[in-house]
Amino acid sequence: MTLICGVDEAGRGPLAGPVVAAAVLLGKDFPVHLLKDSKKLAPGKRMTLETLIKEQADGWAVAVVSHRRIDEINILQATMEAMHNAVSQLQKNHPITKALIDGDRSPILSCETETVIKGDDSIPEIMAASILAKVERDRIMAAYDEKWPMYRFAKHKGYPTKAHKEALKQYGPSPIHRLSFRY
Repeated sequence: MTLICGVDEAGRGPLAGPVVAAAVLLGKDFPVHLLKDSKKLAPGKRMTLETLIKEQADGWAVAVVSHRRIDEINILQATMEAMHNAVSQLQKNHPITKALIDGDRSPILSCETETVIKGDDSIPEIMAASILAKVERDRIMAAYDEKWPMYRFAKHKGYPTKAHKEALKQYGPSPIHRLSFRY
């Protein structure tokens, strides 16, 4: 039996917070027509779909790699580590035979891999992974916003917006900023 999961990440570009990856195994009855690239969905719709995916997908896993680890090994390697960890978690209960990875680079996995450029816009399993990764990362950044409200993480999620850069100039980096990134 062939089991194919989709894999995507959220958080490669921000100046703060973790990178999050998800792996999703959809069943044949999953309503894939509801899925889209997470970036093309309103936050409320993403959260509704997150619930649907977690309740109706055949399997899913989310993995988080911290800003400290990003600083240690670089963002590309941290992204690959998050993707590897998400697929490995999923494989504990599902004998995944192939992973479809969004983008042009693949982590080393114990199953076959295939990269798909813009897969988050065309492959339902990757779309689902994109949604889980984005919602989880946004949730983490909203929690950080409560701890360090002056940075407004809930609004920009750590991405290098004008307001974020101004807060960095005024307050310096927070404990969750990626120190290996240029501000």
